[in-house]
Amino acid sequence: MEVDHIFICTEYKASEAEMLKNFGLTEGTSNTHLGQGTANRRFFFKNFFLELLWLENVEEAKSETTAPTLLYDRISSKSDDISPFGVCFRPKNPEDKDVKFTSWSYKPSYLPNGLKVDVAKDSSLSEPMWFFLSFASRPDQASPDKAQPLTHSNGISEVTSIEITMPEFNEKFSLPDSKSLGMLNIINGNEHLLKITFDENKQGLSHDFRPTLPLVLKY
Repeated sequence: MEVDHIFICTEYKASEAEMLKNFGLTEGTSNTHLGQGTANRRFFFKNFFLELLWLENVEEAKSETTAPTLLYDRISSKSDDISPFGVCFRPKNPEDKDVKFTSWSYKPSYLPNGLKVDVAKDSSLSEPMWFFLSFASRPDQASPDKAQPLTHSNGISEVTSIEITMPEFNEKFSLPDSKSLGMLNIINGNEHLLKITFDENKQGLSHDFRPTLPLVLKY
């Protein structure tokens, strides 16, 4: 199991994406999650993508199917106590198809029959939403018809480490085995913050998007 993508909750239409574009990132395609009530803007790299997620349809987000995901609660909240992040994992190899944490099966209407999202059980809003897609793969392994732009003018290419800061973090959060997190490290801090390092920080540079986004990129 390895990190596939991370979402950050944003305001409607995610105007925050313009900051990422001005920084030198090439924007990929966006999605509207019909039946789930959310939509996104996305930025792709060789082994990962970053998703800016907002509420598109409140009624769908509060529906019987979607409500247990707590997506409505997470995205609509203005509280500093609630994590604005969601972390999606995927199989690390063809034999690695099983979710490594206790989960429940979420079957949104936008997914084809037979596919599901494994969502961590009993997680709180103070931690990220943890979920697993058994059918996901690296962006640089996508078929030609699903390929996304992976070249960025600032020269960054591949994610090599990810750090998420959680206030009052402790080892009792929903993922039972820290070894299952791969290149993702969870630490305690005074704010919810996502730090992504690209290419082993070979350029020795960083960019802080706060306060607009709780995001720091090192490259």
